[in-house]
Amino acid sequence: MPRVESKNLFNFPLQGIMDEDVAKLMAGFMETMYKDEAKEARAKMEEVRDKDDPESDLQYVKMLRGMMEPMMKLFSGQPKMKECAEQIDATVMHVPTTHDGDFRVPVEVYTPKKLAGKKANPAYIYAHGGGAVASDAAASRPWLDVIAVENELVAFNVDYRLAPETKCPNNVKDFYEAIKYIKNNSESLGVDPERIAIGGDSGGGYICLGAMVLLARNDETDLVKLAIPGIPMVDDYCFSSPECMTKEERFDYKGMRKIWKLIAADFEAQNSDPLLFPGKASDELLEKFPPTIIREVEFDMFITEATRLANRLRRAGRLLEYIVIPGLPHGGSMMDVKGARENSKAFNTAIKEYLL
Repeated sequence: MPRVESKNLFNFPLQGIMDEDVAKLMAGFMETMYKDEAKEARAKMEEVRDKDDPESDLQYVKMLRGMMEPMMKLFSGQPKMKECAEQIDATVMHVPTTHDGDFRVPVEVYTPKKLAGKKANPAYIYAHGGGAVASDAAASRPWLDVIAVENELVAFNVDYRLAPETKCPNNVKDFYEAIKYIKNNSESLGVDPERIAIGGDSGGGYICLGAMVLLARNDETDLVKLAIPGIPMVDDYCFSSPECMTKEERFDYKGMRKIWKLIAADFEAQNSDPLLFPGKASDELLEKFPPTIIREVEFDMFITEATRLANRLRRAGRLLEYIVIPGLPHGGSMMDVKGARENSKAFNTAIKEYLL
């Protein structure tokens, strides 16, 4: 497979300091987090996190899911999102699958009204964040509305099944089957089969990378033109020594250990499987990955593992760009702050230059 050619579009200077507007928001968040009631809830969550039994696992997931919903709502009311939502026709389709019982994967479809009646539109297939254990497609809609409108593309938001109810690799396969369905039905969906991008953020970045592993294994890389995993969960770096970690990685590495064990069907047996840890894909497999742009932020909790994968993909000839936005933490791109706007501009530039 020929090496991809990077246009080297992004080289943001990193200063080692969180942006002032983000720091203020984070300080307020931490203050709220450590008020008496919230502090008690966090202490309970840490207590449950450190246990290793099925009941504690379910309690931990319930707490995580309870945290995600209000957090997503907190950042989803930005004026641009409301404006773009009015310019979208939203529908839902279902992708039939049989890899884990007969299940129809829900996929929310966001089509800009200005594309109504047009055929051969570019498409972006997305996996939402939440550690692959929490949240849902609907929670990510406000950000995808903006992407769809600003880039004049059709966004497909895949509501893949979550752990621990659905284990690896079936969560990844939900997304993979959605990719194949959209490709195979591109004409009826109004999609250009030669301009399909896939992506996802955080846990959705892991889902996207896992699907990239399947595409590579099955020699189906040509199903997509571009892959854009963002702030992705990549490998088992959280199981290494916390003394070597950045401050952000060290903050909740125990929580990440718990999440990976919740995702795995058999953690020990799957430990070397790139469908669980995509960063463990062999060099030969990486050489078959789709052309890839990895999106990161300076103070991400997955920055080390994402950087390592970016370096390996560059060596394998499959990395188009490695974008690191300065001054932002994990999830900072969802906020109404300067760095998030810079992130949005970089994403749109990448889509324009490599997909459209």
